[in-house]
Amino acid sequence: MKTNEAGWDRIVRSIAGIALIVLDVVNVITGAWGIVAVVVGAVLLVTGVTGFCPLYALLKIKTKKA
Repeated sequence: MKTNEAGWDRIVRSIAGIALIVLDVVNVITGAWGIVAVVVGAVLLVTGVTGFCPLYALLKIKTKKA
């Protein structure tokens, strides 16, 4: 699996993912929205750490230069 995210993209995704998860953990976001925040945060964190976004691959988008 090749990476398709640039360094800045990976950093933004990781920070946003951590922020969404933390917002749920400290009960700023609760209920169904909290579950949504954790799921979206986890997806952002995983794609940020791995450097591969399946949606980018599907749409043939690359923020990483060759």
